[in-house]
Amino acid sequence: MSVFSSDGVDIAYTVEGEGDPILLIHGFASNAATNWKDTGWTRWLTGNGFRVVTFDNRGHGASSKLYEPDAYAGPVMAEDARRLLDHLDIARADVMGYSMGARIAAFLALAHPERVRRAIFAGLGANMISGVGDPQPIADALMADDPAAVADANARGFRIFADQTKSDRRALAACIKASRDRIPGDELATLTMPVLVAVGTDDTIAGPPGPLADAIRGAKTLDIPGRDHMKAVGDRAFKDGVLTFLRQGS
Repeated sequence: MSVFSSDGVDIAYTVEGEGDPILLIHGFASNAATNWKDTGWTRWLTGNGFRVVTFDNRGHGASSKLYEPDAYAGPVMAEDARRLLDHLDIARADVMGYSMGARIAAFLALAHPERVRRAIFAGLGANMISGVGDPQPIADALMADDPAAVADANARGFRIFADQTKSDRRALAACIKASRDRIPGDELATLTMPVLVAVGTDDTIAGPPGPLADAIRGAKTLDIPGRDHMKAVGDRAFKDGVLTFLRQGS
């Protein structure tokens, strides 16, 4: 991976393929390789004529680790994405985010609509507006000595995933405390670019896609059949639906 400085924070990134650029923003406790390469997304998009830009969010993967929650506010993390586009001299790109990455993509689209050609908010539906719950149990699970002792099943799942991705758990604990910012529906209603909301039908973390799409004029929904929050990421129906969306109006 290459590295650039985003206002003093080292951000690791990759660029593959040729064609129209698409920026991919991964989810919490993941990284660019786990979220996008290992699931086949990078190969799928480059094979279909896109220039794929991925990066490790601050606190994740090979990017800088910070330990104050304020460093992980959604608008702050969105500026890392915007500065990466600047660094690569990309004036405008399609943007897809998964889970936390969807929220970051939304903040990017709100702050810099001229930079986002089309937006895909995946792995996050109604809960982008209503919130996804108290982050403290996940923060506590990340810092627990023994993940098996974590009673909250959702929090334990994130802890196990963080261990699988060999993440800096202290950085993630700081991140989860600040990166779950709600975005009011009336703010999302100001978006004018084409938007797709894609959520697994068994995803209990994201919330249903309909309420989020309803808040954004012209937004479309994509159900990922029979998939939960973790298993939806690499699903072929997800890939096919996104490609159809990206090709509309091309």
